[in-house]
Amino acid sequence: MKTHRYFLFSFFAIALFFLSPLAFAGHGAGSGPPKAMIEGGETINISGIVLDSHKEPINEAAVKIVVNGKEMDHVVTAHNGKYVARFQMEKGEIQKATIEITADKASFKALTYSVLGKDLAQQGDHFYISEDMSLDRHLGPAFWISTVVFILAYVLIAFELLHRTVAAMLGAIVMLVISYTIGTINPEYHIFSFESAIFSIDMNVVFLLMGMMIIVGVLKHTGVFQWCAYISYKLAKGKVFVLVVYLMIFTAVASAFLDNVTTMLLLTGVAIEISISLGINPLHMLIPLVLASNVGGTATLIGDPPNIMIGSFAGLTFMDFVVALAALCGVCMVALIIFTKFVWGKAYGAAKVENVQEYIQVLKEKYQITDPRLLTYGMAVLGLVIFLFLSHGYWHMEVSVAALLGGAVLLTIAMITEKVDLIELIEKDIEWPTLMFFIFLFIMVGAVETSGLLAVVADWILELSAGDFVIACSLILWVAAIMSAFVDNIPFTATMLPIVAYLSSVIPGAENTLWWALALGACFGGNGTIIGASANVVTMGIAESRGYKISFIGFMKTAFPFMIITIIIAHAWLLFFRPQ
Repeated sequence: MKTHRYFLFSFFAIALFFLSPLAFAGHGAGSGPPKAMIEGGETINISGIVLDSHKEPINEAAVKIVVNGKEMDHVVTAHNGKYVARFQMEKGEIQKATIEITADKASFKALTYSVLGKDLAQQGDHFYISEDMSLDRHLGPAFWISTVVFILAYVLIAFELLHRTVAAMLGAIVMLVISYTIGTINPEYHIFSFESAIFSIDMNVVFLLMGMMIIVGVLKHTGVFQWCAYISYKLAKGKVFVLVVYLMIFTAVASAFLDNVTTMLLLTGVAIEISISLGINPLHMLIPLVLASNVGGTATLIGDPPNIMIGSFAGLTFMDFVVALAALCGVCMVALIIFTKFVWGKAYGAAKVENVQEYIQVLKEKYQITDPRLLTYGMAVLGLVIFLFLSHGYWHMEVSVAALLGGAVLLTIAMITEKVDLIELIEKDIEWPTLMFFIFLFIMVGAVETSGLLAVVADWILELSAGDFVIACSLILWVAAIMSAFVDNIPFTATMLPIVAYLSSVIPGAENTLWWALALGACFGGNGTIIGASANVVTMGIAESRGYKISFIGFMKTAFPFMIITIIIAHAWLLFFRPQ
């Protein structure tokens, strides 16, 4: 009964978040309520975009139009920063008027633009103003409150004072409550709106995870993961460390051509089965694999979300990433193999089986394909999904659409053939706590992004670099790595894009090297903590559901040093080779 209640609650919560934007579909920016028509009057049409100092659009900024001291209109910008205002005045009054356009939002300094009516463009009885406005940041109460709440939520997660999902939910809801209570009384305390919170959720990530969880959940019923455990051990001939190296290399390569989250969803079950069969702690195998997935995903355009964003913004191709980063990722994989031997070598040695051939035979009998027909369907569907992943640039299709397509088709087949119980799969194989954690984490990061924390970091990099390539490259790499270890790298990368573009254009000889510094910092930095990368969260979430839990600090003790090693290697590589 508890399981059913938990499922219903989780499903309702997710559905609520999915449907919430529909409830607010009519509340975007616009020209406000209809104005009374003035017979024979003249119309003023005012439009523009409100931007921040990084030339990024500001949503929900209040734009007030005042004519000769009288407020004529009041509108709010849309998510793309655009605003439109339109009103009428008596004929002949516009050309004698002084028009003031004021843009304002919490955490920004208000800006007023004045124009004389006689200077407006005119066509018949219509007058036009098109004015883009750039607002400077103001670190007011909203900034400090959101920053403190964000840090406290991370403390709760890091020291396991609360489950990470509950801590993220608490942090997100506290920011929203403050915005709608104190923020209503004093706008300086308004952090962000519910609409902005929903908009900050990256549903592409959530749906990608959900779709792949369904696929993996169905494939579990075929025995394929247990069979893979047997084959892997057979190839390694009983040498556990060699087995782990094989799996790490496979994970890295797969992550480069799929994405690291999908790869770990597929391989986590295999790794757990192998570890159980060898009598070792599955975490000793899962942590090296997830580190390998983040390293491998860095090598290509489609391996990690920050790379996709950078490639799109800077016009870099798939082969640009391969040429610039693949060799470096190979060096880092060698470092990971050595690191793994040093950290877990004794644990692997203790798991060695004396009679290898006999044990291989035991595994062969124990781990067999139990449903070849369903496996055939599953491999065909998975092949289609992988094809859509690799060709997503041609179709302009989000990877989440491909994952959900595969999940829906495979689940339909499994239901028709009565191979899978729907309720059991939804309750046990879809990691609802993990999905909810991502949702609330995205909301928290969206809050500190809106209030200016990420912009402050970006401005700090811009100021300290002072036009020097070495300083700029070093700052971008290390700050991106540290920030990505503790903050989701997607919004941070988005904030850094215009900064890196500007630095690349003004620093002699920089060209594409600074883009690679950003990519390496954002992707390698994800290895630093358990919440630094989506693959980390998903892998450890699955392990926890199987009874193998690792704390935030426990993961960080092992992973953070390796992150530092890879960043040092990347730093030397960038400064020595300067890949273009």
